[in-house]
Amino acid sequence: MKQLFSRETQAIIYGRQLKVVQRMLDFDYISKRDLPSVACIVYPGGGGIETAFFGSKEIVIPTYSTIQEAVQHHPNATVMVNFASYRSAFETTKEAINTDTINFIAVIAEGIPERKERIMGALAEEKGKVIIGPATVGGIAAGKFRIGNAGGSAENLVSSKLYRPGSVGLVTKSGGMLNEMFNIIAKNADGIYEGIAIGGDRYPASSLIDHLLRYEENDEIKFHVMLGEVGGLEEYKVIDALKQGKIKKPLVAWVTGTCAKVFPTEVQFGHAGARAGGARETADAKNAALREAGAIVPNSFDELPEEISKVYEDLKQKGIVSEPQEFAPPKLPMDYNVAVQKGLVRRHSEFITTISDDRGEEVKYAGIPLSQIIEEKRGIGDVIGLLWLKRNLPEYASKFIELIIMIVADHGPCVSGAHNAIVASRAGKDLVSSLASGILTIGPRFGGAIDSAGRYFKWAKDSNLSPKEFVDYMKKKGILIPGIGHRVKSVSNPDKRVEMLKKYAKEHFSKTEYLNYALEVEKVTTAKKGNLILNIDGCTGVLLVDMMKSLGLNDKEIEERIDAGLLNAFFVLGRSIGIVGHIIDQKLLKTKLYRTEEYDVLYALPKEEDL
Repeated sequence: MKQLFSRETQAIIYGRQLKVVQRMLDFDYISKRDLPSVACIVYPGGGGIETAFFGSKEIVIPTYSTIQEAVQHHPNATVMVNFASYRSAFETTKEAINTDTINFIAVIAEGIPERKERIMGALAEEKGKVIIGPATVGGIAAGKFRIGNAGGSAENLVSSKLYRPGSVGLVTKSGGMLNEMFNIIAKNADGIYEGIAIGGDRYPASSLIDHLLRYEENDEIKFHVMLGEVGGLEEYKVIDALKQGKIKKPLVAWVTGTCAKVFPTEVQFGHAGARAGGARETADAKNAALREAGAIVPNSFDELPEEISKVYEDLKQKGIVSEPQEFAPPKLPMDYNVAVQKGLVRRHSEFITTISDDRGEEVKYAGIPLSQIIEEKRGIGDVIGLLWLKRNLPEYASKFIELIIMIVADHGPCVSGAHNAIVASRAGKDLVSSLASGILTIGPRFGGAIDSAGRYFKWAKDSNLSPKEFVDYMKKKGILIPGIGHRVKSVSNPDKRVEMLKKYAKEHFSKTEYLNYALEVEKVTTAKKGNLILNIDGCTGVLLVDMMKSLGLNDKEIEERIDAGLLNAFFVLGRSIGIVGHIIDQKLLKTKLYRTEEYDVLYALPKEEDL
């Protein structure tokens, strides 16, 4: 176990920590590793792939839903970096301990019950595995392997010379001080060979002495640096090892928390274990005992760099430390988003939006924050005005849009859209699939005539055709007039929905020139047949044209929106409400698969002799 990590070490990452994966791969790249250090990712629901960058090359990282699957597919992965929460970290760590291939586990979670921490440590010792944590930030084997986020930014990895091995073995309780110690050692020696943060909980699964003894057996490590902290008795194991001669290499040590004595009462520092429960647990007592046992202990943390430098220079003079093999680490490619923020690159956008923006703290509709829309108690009509028309609508227009949506929301279970959705729902399809089945029936024969009605009536009026000339023109071309005619409704049995729309428009619109024209056309068509009335599609289409005209849109702008499908969109939106209602109704009724009865089908097969 003296060499836990090599340039071929690979890890299983537990938890969908894509940023961590990328940082580990960035370390690999600047260290000139050939093999990515991340073998795979495990998380509940995994079972596909993720992508990350290895330098400038994009690579695929497989994902799995269980540790067992990951181990089976990646038997060479000897490390697991466990980002499971404190609720599940014990179980996942225990599972990793019981594998044949994983021999090192970093447990990141804080707050694991102390009883479980002690069990983890005992199980690891029994199985001959090494655990750091809980509550660790990880560690680094310089130039070989990075555990999680240890080492900080790419710039810090380079400045701390972590891309290649030095001669110092570092172990610390404090994860927060790990990066600072990397920097101090790089500036005052040749950098670390390996640095580990064991975690700040009261019962870490491996102790300071465990790693120091490991370093003692490693010929590449020439001296040790240890950073302890107030609370607990772990440092006394190191003191005993010094006295027993188990630690022969120079040990520069410091226990943080000497400031605790200036406080009038006992102080709890950041870690669960950083609290002195007696005189022996104070930082001052530990530092004194370390010094007496033969460790090199400065008078204060400020003097720690100087002591590290002295030991390094002494070992260098004795020829024990040789200059490390230095090289210029490859420059890490800059992420595209970062380069954009710094103004270093530019490219054309593939998509353009002019209606909404969700990049800030909250989404904006046509430039207006959503919170403002809600605070001003605007309705759905106002939201549609902003997103579809990019206009602040006057109240009459907003209410008219809401009226359309309410009117077209449903027309019973027998129409094409509702029928299709009901059949799909009864076939066991989910809500979205059933809704799509219904919406796909919308077209020129069902609901989709609103666009055509608006287009043709606008063209006819703008072309100064009289109502009779328009009817004759359409008849000559063989085109049914969109928005005219109804299977059930007639002059003597008017459609109440149409009457409501007409009434609202007459009362609230400044003028209804296209509605007026359509009603004149209706007089011509109903003179021929009573059911050739202006139907809901036609009335909706011409009134939406009237509304856009009153909002100040010019003829070209109106025609562009009709061609884009804006008018039909009101029917699609409104009718979706009713279709969803029918689907939910069928689900709650638990209706069975639908099959058309034979009496509803006319079987008109050809005779055999006619084939």
